[in-house]
Amino acid sequence: MNTRYFTTALLTAFSLAAHAATPEQEKAFVESYKKALESNDTKALAAFLYTDGAAKETVEFFTMMQTVNAGKKVASVELVTPSKEEMAKFNKPMEMPDGKKYKMPFAPTKQLVVVIEEKSGESSGKSTSKSPVGEKNGKLVIPVPVPAK
Repeated sequence: MNTRYFTTALLTAFSLAAHAATPEQEKAFVESYKKALESNDTKALAAFLYTDGAAKETVEFFTMMQTVNAGKKVASVELVTPSKEEMAKFNKPMEMPDGKKYKMPFAPTKQLVVVIEEKSGESSGKSTSKSPVGEKNGKLVIPVPVPAK
């Protein structure tokens, strides 16, 4: 019994590793995202979203959220491995403002962390946003939640 469990776990780990994005792909994703954000390229920012199966209103909301910081000073953009708690949250159905339950269309493996610097008069501050990122069809994307069934 333990051998079968170990073999299954090992095959799963190899399967995930075989489909993981390379460091070069991750670097290209981060650089492209930062460039689109800094240049206020809303079309390019929307292209980072994986929208298959998502409701029109959900896609519109996430597109808006992608562009809210467009054109602002980017302090940093990085892909990080989410904590176990964050991973569990990503993979659990969640209730959205419309009262319906949604889930990720596939399991994210990374998290995009964007830090924006803002200055207004004599005051300044930083804001941080985080988005789940996963690989779909060989490409890193930000999944838009789909209705949970």
